[in-house]
Amino acid sequence: MSTSNVLRSTSLICVAILFGITPMRAEDLTSPDGKTAVSIGIRQDGTPVYSVSVDGKPLIGESGLGLVLKDAPPLQGGFQIAASKKVSHDETWKPPYGERASIPDRYNEVLVNFQERTGTKRLLQITFRAYNEGVAFRYTLPKQPGLERVTITGENSTFALPEKAEAYVTTFAQGLYTRMPIADMAKPTQSKPGFTDPGNPAERPLTVALADGRWLSIAEAQMIDYSRMRLATRKDLPNSLVSQLAGPVTATLPLETPWRVLIIGNQPGELLERNYLLLNLNPPCAIADTSWIKPGKVFRSGLSTDEGKASIDFAAARNLQYIEFDAGWYGPEMDDKSDATRIGVDPKTGKLRDIDMQEVIRYGKEKGIGLILYVNRRALERQLDTLLPLYEKWGVAGIKFGFVRVGSQDATRWMHEAVKKCAKHHLLVDIHDEYRPTGFSRTYPNLMTQEGLLGNEGMPTASHNCTLPFTRFVAGAADYTVCYYSPRILTTHAHQLALAAICYSPLQFIYWYDKPSDYKGEPEIAFFDAIPTVWDDTRVLQGFPGDFITVARQAGREWFVGTITNEEPRTLDVPLRFLGEGKYVAHLYQDEGADTNPRTKVSIRRTIVTANTTIKAALKSSGGQAIRLVPASPADLNTVPPYAP
Repeated sequence: MSTSNVLRSTSLICVAILFGITPMRAEDLTSPDGKTAVSIGIRQDGTPVYSVSVDGKPLIGESGLGLVLKDAPPLQGGFQIAASKKVSHDETWKPPYGERASIPDRYNEVLVNFQERTGTKRLLQITFRAYNEGVAFRYTLPKQPGLERVTITGENSTFALPEKAEAYVTTFAQGLYTRMPIADMAKPTQSKPGFTDPGNPAERPLTVALADGRWLSIAEAQMIDYSRMRLATRKDLPNSLVSQLAGPVTATLPLETPWRVLIIGNQPGELLERNYLLLNLNPPCAIADTSWIKPGKVFRSGLSTDEGKASIDFAAARNLQYIEFDAGWYGPEMDDKSDATRIGVDPKTGKLRDIDMQEVIRYGKEKGIGLILYVNRRALERQLDTLLPLYEKWGVAGIKFGFVRVGSQDATRWMHEAVKKCAKHHLLVDIHDEYRPTGFSRTYPNLMTQEGLLGNEGMPTASHNCTLPFTRFVAGAADYTVCYYSPRILTTHAHQLALAAICYSPLQFIYWYDKPSDYKGEPEIAFFDAIPTVWDDTRVLQGFPGDFITVARQAGREWFVGTITNEEPRTLDVPLRFLGEGKYVAHLYQDEGADTNPRTKVSIRRTIVTANTTIKAALKSSGGQAIRLVPASPADLNTVPPYAP
């Protein structure tokens, strides 16, 4: 339970504020551990500003704040500080699933009332929170005389970075990343193979490397009925980033904007380890009974009854929990005439697809396998209120939204309302294409995953895979669509095994381009069989964006570890200090050669390890290593050899 307490209050009754208050001094705020400090004040011209330091070293220099309004003067100058209110908060909460079993939520907060000195003396409130993991702020526009409804056309949320800071930039959610100085963000970049983007704003979260070795992720949280923020540069603000909205925001007051978030780390892996900060900035779960929300692994099926049943058999044999009928089951997805309440025509044959939906669902339930249906946003926007009760009646487990609209306030509002409606009908949700999460899964955990990245649908390079954990995955779960047998993959097979541990997705698609018949008894598939999709703990053991990473994740008494490298072969030490007392059997799946599997070039080894063991990961170009760690039985200790490099 929350133990919020008022530490110091200098707040005044709102009515009194509106009639004018003597300006107060600037406000200071520190994190619970005392390491992060935020200073809030006003410039000579009355512009609200803030700055952030960590351990006494500047992180964000003096940076302007404010809102731009349509048909009204901007709310970003001529202010005085009228009042403020400080509180603290300390609790630990348990999500129904996640990357960790419990989440700390500790912060100190100040709400600052900025009031215009002249004219109608409009009031703008800005809330700052200082966490051990970072800093967040947002604007509140209370209802006030002469200001009952507004249209926000822009923000002046600024992030003044230290000199020589560099960012990992992509200009759209499914793009490649380029590391560049902040000043170069306005220049054209190659955001995907063969495509040059003419210097558009950067997607969030935006990972920034500081020259002194510190790391920062600029993110957005609780973006539910607003326009998406991206980050742009301005010529008049060198070495600074400024928020840029995807479109206007119209609201009846009072209005609270999304949070602008800084996740801070001394190592790049700490950004991923601290990504729960975005969940903390969202309201608690709104679903009373979450027992029907079941994470699991998913296999994409061919579009026929026989293929559906074969996929169910494969899923049941391989410890997967769902199959999915993807685009085309109800007709051409881009055709507004396609009806997602019925089976559609196969464009290759001109005949109705041979899908007995009820038989597939019945057979799946018999085998303990659920069915997820893909529906393009065209049908969803037109038929949502018809589809949801129908799919619930059919016994469908969930919906994969396709080609959704993103960015604008209207698209954002529709998306989150659709997720809420799905919850009422006990339907899981996977949102594909450009949508990136901002923590809404805390409030509606039936939103289990989303795409918002260049995954194995586009067959990215190993370097890209080594970048994603430090960039896109800071925002939360991502449906990477792990592959295995496809000849199109640009990595080793051990790299793909490791991705199942590195890429967090409560609904984890595996074997994306594969068929059940592709499996020929490869023994290393045991790693996919055993790995869960949600975790009790997550550790980033080592890594650097674009180069390599090792992630360890705990499920009960077992641990799963994934290590991957870019196109450069390398040997890495993987220390097992995270293990508890006792001995474990390490199941090692490596790039070492064709000793056990000539087809996939994966070598398997079993060995006894402890918390004092350091495993050598010998990685080929674009390679990887996957490890399953299981407490050793007495029989294991008699038959399995101790680890030797």
